[in-house]
Amino acid sequence: MADALPTQAVDPVTKRLGYAADQDLVLHLPLRYEDETRLTPLGEARPGETVTVEGVIVHAEVQPRPRRQLVIELREPPAAALRPSACLFARWLHFYPSLVAQLKPGVRVRLHGEVRPGLFGAEMVHPRYRLVEADTPLAQTLTPVYPSVAGLGQTAIRRAVERALRRADLTDTLPADIPRSLSLPAYAEAIELLHRPPPDVDRLALETRTHPAWRRLKFDELLAQQLSLRRHARARAALSAPALTGGETLARRLLEGLPFALTGAQARVWDEIRTDLARSQPMHRLLQGDVGSGKTLVAALACLPAVASGWQAAVMAPTELLAEQLYLKLREWLEPHGIRLVWLAAALRGRAKQAALEAIAAGEAQIAVGTHALIQEAVTFPRLALAIVDEQHRFGVEQRLRLRAKGATPHPAPLTPHLLMMSATPIPRSLAMSYYADLDVSTLDELPPGRTPVATKVIHHARRAEVIARLRDYCLAGAQAYWVCPLVEESEKLQLKAAEAAYAELTAALPDLRLGLVHGRMKAAEKTAVMEAFKAGEIHLLVATTVIEVGVDVPNAGLMVIEHAERMGLAQLHQLRGRVGRGRRESACILLYAEPLSATARQRLRIIRSHTDGFVIAREDLRLRGPGEFMGARQSGTPWLRFASPELDGDLLEAARQVAERLLDRHAAAVDRHLARWLPRGLDYLQV
Repeated sequence: MADALPTQAVDPVTKRLGYAADQDLVLHLPLRYEDETRLTPLGEARPGETVTVEGVIVHAEVQPRPRRQLVIELREPPAAALRPSACLFARWLHFYPSLVAQLKPGVRVRLHGEVRPGLFGAEMVHPRYRLVEADTPLAQTLTPVYPSVAGLGQTAIRRAVERALRRADLTDTLPADIPRSLSLPAYAEAIELLHRPPPDVDRLALETRTHPAWRRLKFDELLAQQLSLRRHARARAALSAPALTGGETLARRLLEGLPFALTGAQARVWDEIRTDLARSQPMHRLLQGDVGSGKTLVAALACLPAVASGWQAAVMAPTELLAEQLYLKLREWLEPHGIRLVWLAAALRGRAKQAALEAIAAGEAQIAVGTHALIQEAVTFPRLALAIVDEQHRFGVEQRLRLRAKGATPHPAPLTPHLLMMSATPIPRSLAMSYYADLDVSTLDELPPGRTPVATKVIHHARRAEVIARLRDYCLAGAQAYWVCPLVEESEKLQLKAAEAAYAELTAALPDLRLGLVHGRMKAAEKTAVMEAFKAGEIHLLVATTVIEVGVDVPNAGLMVIEHAERMGLAQLHQLRGRVGRGRRESACILLYAEPLSATARQRLRIIRSHTDGFVIAREDLRLRGPGEFMGARQSGTPWLRFASPELDGDLLEAARQVAERLLDRHAAAVDRHLARWLPRGLDYLQV
């Protein structure tokens, strides 16, 4: 382990900025820089330029109208009495009496700010000022402008950073040959340049963060991420798990009874998972695939080695509707082969819940499917060997850990269950290399045959009546459809159509159709009844909130209308659209939008209309939102990169991956030093 850092009183400014020590504050890097290393003569200060000027105040007054303001007139002392000196005005609309007392006629002052045209000539509004003498030296480096918080000025931050730079240990954590081989400067050199850049520095490289100093810090950050992830992966590899080697006969029977064959991608992924499960180290795999690529069937196959070996499997989903859909599909496939499944959710009450808990605790339930209810204290798995988490990004790290911990067994040495996480939101390669570096990733990149293309149309809400008329004709021809709304109740603030209001309106407008309503606030039994009726073809049109985003499979439903599509994210729109196109019917998704449209919303609608490939959409989504929002930083518990971008800094990411392996193999002390600098309070990247 790294040596403990010496105890040090936390600087108040450091604390206000959210840091705990000097080594944290030196990584509080400038947003931009201002050039106060040279003076611009007053007569050459042009409107639109940000400059530093110096002169003597010849007039100062507080003007009461049109609003109270302090105005000074600044002139250069004439070099000779042959010409009048140039002048510039400065005004402050918000000021204290102390400023009036300082800025008096005869005082020499240096101003820095943007020049703009004024009523009496060039002026600055609220410039930064400094009282000077004729021989006061200019700044020797560019002036940093730091990220701040309310009530904390730049001067206080600069002084705190200067103190931190003097006291912090800037010794390199890495062997000298590593940064040298990548043409990167030493750590101390990079930090010094970013806080105190010389006047002749490449300003464009600084602003675009491509300067070697920036690249050094990006590399160090990416390396810390890779070291943390890979060290966790190595620690997991040292754990023991049940070796699940059976299930071939069950798998063959299951596949022979299906009306379709595995796709090539499903067969490949199933082979990868089966190989992992047969090992005595815990599997830690992410299964990603586009909407409709067949992840549920792969999950069913993954459960079979556990069942055949006399162990249990647990499948956890984020919503009751999705959990129940999974349960019904798995039961349909597996119960005919003598496998007992139970469903467990918060809505389950009384004897049904007790029976499910007892079946799990007795080991009679070979597969348990449910929501967060599976990780409650009352749930006991005597022989849990496989935990499957669907839509894994919608669970927190702690929740995934708790499900896995349900299977920790002392038999005779502690055993850890295998973990399979599934996601229908494809992860772009750059993020998989970065945030999922400790995972094995399987990808379903092929859709089953028979999936019909979905035509996507973007239509203004003013044409809503036309859409309803088309919907009526479509359903009367024997098909079914969805109508999706973002909210359950009316909200004047958001002005969105709620599901309940839409249901009432559509019921009145379509008297010859049978309608159903599903939303998240309904009781589980009510939702189940409506969904079963829809699947059975007893309901023409299902009005729903986004609870149908995942897991719903009704092949006869080939039309979806999404209201206020401009309010939804790309991943959600793509997931919803994936509910149609599952049968032989021609399918379409109509996106109704209202104005005004933001630039981002306009781009989202263009992307979803132009693309049906979930991987392409995921890359575009990442470009629009950045990795933290794309993956759900709050849900995942993962600290996001502050400086580096997996998309833009791919060469540094690849280098960090290679260096991480080398350091873990040969330089354990350097690993501890590096993580102590970049993850000082025990923060860790994705652990589960």
